[in-house]
Amino acid sequence: MHIQEWLENIPAVSVYLLVGIVIGLESLGIPLPGEIVLVSSAILAATQDHINPYVLGACASVGAIVGDSIGYLIGRKGGEPLLRWAGRKFPKHFGPDHVAMAKEKFDKWGMWAVFFGRFVALLRIFAGPLAGVLKMPYWKFLIANVLGGIVWAGGTTALIYTLGVVAESWLKRFSYLGLVAAVLFGIGSFLVVKRRAKKAAAKREAEEAASVAPPVGANAD
Repeated sequence: MHIQEWLENIPAVSVYLLVGIVIGLESLGIPLPGEIVLVSSAILAATQDHINPYVLGACASVGAIVGDSIGYLIGRKGGEPLLRWAGRKFPKHFGPDHVAMAKEKFDKWGMWAVFFGRFVALLRIFAGPLAGVLKMPYWKFLIANVLGGIVWAGGTTALIYTLGVVAESWLKRFSYLGLVAAVLFGIGSFLVVKRRAKKAAAKREAEEAASVAPPVGANAD
């Protein structure tokens, strides 16, 4: 079967459920490629008439908001031991450097770390659970969570869908290339965040080493 025919036979409800579930689980704290799935689905909506972009954006928003809220409750109940357990299970995502970077952002931005974190691959996984661990008031978390979920999910869907419609004739002929581009975009954003986390960790270690080092000439009599 040609790839175009296969795409046309994908039930729309399956796409909506996949997007909502994957983004919800990612927001809950499970490292899944939510952004890649959302971008790929928006491209699909632009090339397939049976997939409604409004329903797609709504499912993505609901998944983001509900997943983040569950993650908040889990984090509030589990506390710091939960982060240590996650670090042992998923060291590439919840290692000490990643947790330290996320905490630094929360200390700097407060509730808006939840909002802006929605647009950063690593913080998107951390936002809900970490807000709970740090005992952020739920009403503050909920405001930032709802706004961030709607703006990120709805905005991403609208942007990618619009670009897809503009290039519809090209995408219909080479739809698999669009999916590859979406995957590369998601991987690229993850690598950028990972590199920033390493730089932040190196800077913090240098500051800690400087703070414990004895002053020059302290041992001289």
